Amino acid sequence: MILTIDIGNTNIVVGGIENGRVLFTGRIKTSHKLTTGDVTYKIKSILKQNEVPKAEGGIVSSVVPYLTGKAEKAIRQLTGKKALTVGKNVDLGIEILMDNPNKVGADMLVDAIGAMQKYKPPFLIFDLGTASTCSVIDKEGRYVGTVIAPGVYISMNAMSERCAKLPRIKLENPGSIISKNTKQSMRSGIIYGNAAMMDGIADRIFDELGYEAQIIATGGISRAIIPYCRHNMEYDPDLMLKGLAVLWEKNQKNYAFSNAPKAVAAGV
Repeated sequence: MILTIDIGNTNIVVGGIENGRVLFTGRIKTSHKLTTGDVTYKIKSILKQNEVPKAEGGIVSSVVPYLTGKAEKAIRQLTGKKALTVGKNVDLGIEILMDNPNKVGADMLVDAIGAMQKYKPPFLIFDLGTASTCSVIDKEGRYVGTVIAPGVYISMNAMSERCAKLPRIKLENPGSIISKNTKQSMRSGIIYGNAAMMDGIADRIFDELGYEAQIIATGGISRAIIPYCRHNMEYDPDLMLKGLAVLWEKNQKNYAFSNAPKAVAAGV
């Protein structure tokens, strides 16, 4: 079993993958206060909870630079081996047609790798997390562009914090789009507004591509939004972890090399 660690702005998702199958997942709240010891302890607790004595290695995807090294050290402590890290020592095996491929979020690229194993291009991937993103994969399987918008919870929190009379709300079924009270109106705006955004972005991307594509949605918040979308969207909650598992398999030579004993010169 391998350890996959997806470090996002809100949560660190830890997964156990074996033969391409997700055995378990666990979450750690992302915080700048986390030390290497904290990260190691929390991952170890997730492994213990799922009755996993030890992983054979690990791979990291991170959009939070100050936690990347801590996760890498945790993997070293828990497996005895150096981690594979997207953006450092991992060959993605996908053509990235962006102005600066090195600046594309690791999460979006890993989503694309995971989707390539299950879906035939072209496709769009909506990942609704702290930010709402859309990755565009064309007919040739190339990563051709992205869209990034404020996330659902960012929008919800901003309304409550910046508007004195608007309360905090839960992300629940709004019922009719034409609402009769403040909380219902806010839910209607958030749910239907984000669903319309996804539909509208998809339509405009299709116009620009000149053809339609399958739409895939991932990220925990997607499940609350896609039932209100007019386009058919395939929900795949473990897309990121599956992508990390694929990259693990593709990069075994790099992993073996990085963990090979270092030669020591005679007399040193």
